[in-house]
Amino acid sequence: MNNIIILFVTFLALSSSSRAADETETAFHYKKGALADPSKWSMTKKEWKICGTGKRQSPIDLSPGIARLVHNSTKLIQTYYKPVEATLKNRGYDIMVSWDDDAGKIVINNTDYQLVQSHWHAPSEHFLNGERLAMELHMVHKSEAGHLAVIGVLFREGEPNAFISRIMGKINTIANIQDGEATIGRLHPKDFGWDLTKFYEYRGSLTTPPCTEDVIWTIINKVGTVSREQIKVLVDARRGGYEENARPAQPLNKRVVYLNEQHVRSTPSSQKQIHI
Repeated sequence: MNNIIILFVTFLALSSSSRAADETETAFHYKKGALADPSKWSMTKKEWKICGTGKRQSPIDLSPGIARLVHNSTKLIQTYYKPVEATLKNRGYDIMVSWDDDAGKIVINNTDYQLVQSHWHAPSEHFLNGERLAMELHMVHKSEAGHLAVIGVLFREGEPNAFISRIMGKINTIANIQDGEATIGRLHPKDFGWDLTKFYEYRGSLTTPPCTEDVIWTIINKVGTVSREQIKVLVDARRGGYEENARPAQPLNKRVVYLNEQHVRSTPSSQKQIHI
């Protein structure tokens, strides 16, 4: 009983989904059978009840069969990024890249979402055609009103990822150091290596407690690669209980999922706007 009390007083709680863009509850685990594994999140704290009762939870299994096809809808999402100073941080349950305030933004349905941070999950949280992949990158954005928009990039095990190769040494310096930080210099958010040629988009939630249903998800269809060594470095840097930091897939519950294909280069002014 004393161990349980210590667990809950050790970590800080979130007060809103706005704050959730920067930090997440850490009194939870992923390991099946643990005191607060994903099946018990909704019962762990009353503020987390929606993790079990919500109808727009994330992640989900994505495939063309469940999606509504949209062609050349660049007004669905637009990106405006630039190089800025970035910092690497070990949050215990993941490794995060924190961006300076002027890193840029995405625009969805005429609303600006500023880039706040990026982090990795291994294995992937979203499934693609029924398959859980080796890793997933989340690029977290927040609007002035505190709403969230996350771009997800999926990776298979294979050739090394160029971006992770650049920061491997920095990751090692903060491995197993709770809240450890390392400056990684000037980076461009697009250095992660993804584009909007084809992507899924849907309404969902945070994939960690408090599971707030206030997230627009954009999942890039093109799958990148990451080496086994790189996966190991990111996994080994996390604290015990977070060796795998991926939530199980959640029910779709009749939500609309868009699959956008960019067959030709187009300008925003020529596109019909899609509201999600």
